[in-house]
Amino acid sequence: MVVEKKLMSKKKPTFPVNEMLGKYLLKYNRTIKIPIFYDDLLRFQGSITVYDKRDEDSLWIRTYYSEFDREEIDKSLKRIYTMLHSDGNDATIPFLNVDAIDYCTFGNSKPFRIKIRNILNDNYTYFYVKKADASRIYGLELEHILSPHNMNFLVYKDTLIEEHIAGIPGDDFIKDFLPKCTEAEKSQIAKEFVKFKERCLVRLLGDMRSYNYVIIPTHDFDQIIYKIRAIDFDQQSFEGNLKVYNLQFMRENFKIVEMVSKKLDNNSIIQYKIEERSFMAKRMIAAPRRAARLIKCMKQDTISFPDNVQLLKKHLIKYVGDVKFKDCENMGEILETILDFVKRNYLDISNKDLF
Repeated sequence: MVVEKKLMSKKKPTFPVNEMLGKYLLKYNRTIKIPIFYDDLLRFQGSITVYDKRDEDSLWIRTYYSEFDREEIDKSLKRIYTMLHSDGNDATIPFLNVDAIDYCTFGNSKPFRIKIRNILNDNYTYFYVKKADASRIYGLELEHILSPHNMNFLVYKDTLIEEHIAGIPGDDFIKDFLPKCTEAEKSQIAKEFVKFKERCLVRLLGDMRSYNYVIIPTHDFDQIIYKIRAIDFDQQSFEGNLKVYNLQFMRENFKIVEMVSKKLDNNSIIQYKIEERSFMAKRMIAAPRRAARLIKCMKQDTISFPDNVQLLKKHLIKYVGDVKFKDCENMGEILETILDFVKRNYLDISNKDLF
């Protein structure tokens, strides 16, 4: 893609979970011994392409295993489901069925998507099995701490289990739903997009192209309220180009960016940015120890390349005008500097586009 070539560097590697992050995850009940690993699911013997509702390649394949492997894998995946959504009690396992194990051939993490169905009522849900990546885990935890949304995930050794985030994929929404929205709904979506953009930018969550977030409509009396949630946390504090953290530079978001410029004046945009920064500051103040411990882990970790760190420092110094970034030695220290700035100034009114 043109935008990716211009903005993003080479493919991001998987960063291992170090001892300090492992202790953090243990303290906050993010780790539990699971009965299966990501690599176990790679032993599939065959697959078929999964097509979407338009009969186009979804970039997922449905996997098939030997009879012996499938029996053990199904049992293990059901147990993981109970750990993720309940207390791990085996009593519900007889009422669960693994309907599908899909493997994504697109993207960095190459996840497995597990479809679990309750055979008593045919309700079903999904969860994902991925390679544990430190930067992705930091992204999930920062989302949990700084956003309005709780994140449900588990880590054990080199395997990450993530709860499915329900919603309409942003690219599908822009194509199929946005043209049908009323003018009032478009204004409300524009407001939420500004807030979402600010949240991603401040906490350095990159690559929020339209297929990496979902839009969630909720009926409220006589209107529909739209919320936007990130679903991919692979590019947390990795890239050196500041534009990667700014949604407006992603080609896939141009239609919503254009809509924002039509629906909101500059004063409204500034107001919504201040509201989002204030919300994030209050979240950090409400849970200071957890936020501080997570940032401490990031400061002692390597989740990017030295060249990316140096480039991002230069961009931030030039854009924000704060020389404190000059002393930062890694992505954790850069993020700490940004969040400290937000906490100190969250009641101030600023016309700056970033902080």
